[in-house]
Amino acid sequence: MAGTASEPKDGILPARRDERVAALTEREELRLQERTPGSRAMHDRAVRSMTSGVPSSYQARDPWPIYLTHGRGSRVWDVDGSEYCDFHNGFGSMVQGHAHPAIVRAVRERIGLGSHFAMPTEDSLIVSEELARRFGLPQWRYVNSGSEATMDAIRIARAVTGRETIIKIFGSYHGHHDYVMVSIGTPYDEIGPPDNMASLAYGEGIPRAVVDLTVPVPFNDAPAMERRIEALVADGRPPACVIMEAAMMNLGVILPEPGYLEAVREITRRHGIVLIFDEVKTGLCVAPGGATERFGVRPDMVTLAKALGGGLPSGALGATAEIMEVVASDRVKQVGTFNGNPLTMAAARASLLEVLTPQAYAHLDRLCELLIAGCDEILRRHGLLGYTVGISSKGCVHFTDAPIRDYTSFMAHQNAALPELAWLYNANRGVLMAPGREEEWTLSVQHTEADVDRYLDSLDALARDITS
Repeated sequence: MAGTASEPKDGILPARRDERVAALTEREELRLQERTPGSRAMHDRAVRSMTSGVPSSYQARDPWPIYLTHGRGSRVWDVDGSEYCDFHNGFGSMVQGHAHPAIVRAVRERIGLGSHFAMPTEDSLIVSEELARRFGLPQWRYVNSGSEATMDAIRIARAVTGRETIIKIFGSYHGHHDYVMVSIGTPYDEIGPPDNMASLAYGEGIPRAVVDLTVPVPFNDAPAMERRIEALVADGRPPACVIMEAAMMNLGVILPEPGYLEAVREITRRHGIVLIFDEVKTGLCVAPGGATERFGVRPDMVTLAKALGGGLPSGALGATAEIMEVVASDRVKQVGTFNGNPLTMAAARASLLEVLTPQAYAHLDRLCELLIAGCDEILRRHGLLGYTVGISSKGCVHFTDAPIRDYTSFMAHQNAALPELAWLYNANRGVLMAPGREEEWTLSVQHTEADVDRYLDSLDALARDITS
């Protein structure tokens, strides 16, 4: 699942190579602007009525983003008619690929019968049965996004335990509600030591009192987590929950080290803390039962979104019957007008039963292995610092001189300039990636070896031009 860091031809990245990266970035940015006049025109129009010209801040890009028109299979097209192999896949949502025939058919049949009732339908039952089977958690409820899923999960955990403090992994993103918009994207010198990491708001508008209720701990360090828990207990603030990704998915990909998740499971159980696996990115994408299945550690609760709806806004949370009793008894109000929307449930049913099959996961695993091997071979051949990490549909190249195991090492060792240049190289060579050094690729079941080859060709061009 992970490669080995390559040895550079000439030691640590020298000043002349930094200059080379800067020159290539300028060249490739100019090339992209020349290729996307239609996106520029659309952006000029969009900023008049849509803030920054985009529906979400994560879609913004200077001087303008690429505006898309349609997608099919593993490909998408922009307003200038350019075709891309899509490794962005809607920030990891489209593991099914675009316009998959089974999902198109299910949604087309459903919409003719009515698109929304705010009443249950049979599809919502079928989906909950399949999720219970896959994740080993018997009780499920629906929401419409990952943010809603983690918000409801935390509220339920607080009701179950009667506690208020929550613990999260430093650097992890769990949605955009106040309680988890803490200690993300923090400068290196503000992180703090492992046993006393800083609780810092991610942007403005979040009350300090809310920020203080969220306590961050490092990934891959169970002893540090337990020491922080013990300090909170001594201070009269025992945590309600630990919310975490089993594999960190917003710093590229960082896998759990052997024994780490098992230790977290034991610690949380011993302290009466609800363990929540945020599987918004991993759920249904790295195995039929997500990271819960892949790593063999079962939490008390799981949150899903992104890939669940096959491209429609979706989300779900699953838990033990004991935990969900606070919802069944109406002690916790788990509500939402569009929860279990018939179109979303039809798409989710088709995705779970017809698209994300055992054969589909075998295909994803094989493509992932090809990508990891190909990327690492290119890095070694050109002597470019870095290594590749992948797990089924998810993966990334870490351009770094040391292994990344948590947020602190990510900030200490990650080269910020190379991922931006890699994004530009990809875009100009027909490969669409999610922007930012913290994002990973997402494969779909409709990707092919030819798509993998296009990605590898782009990386090869990048490595050759940097090191030549």
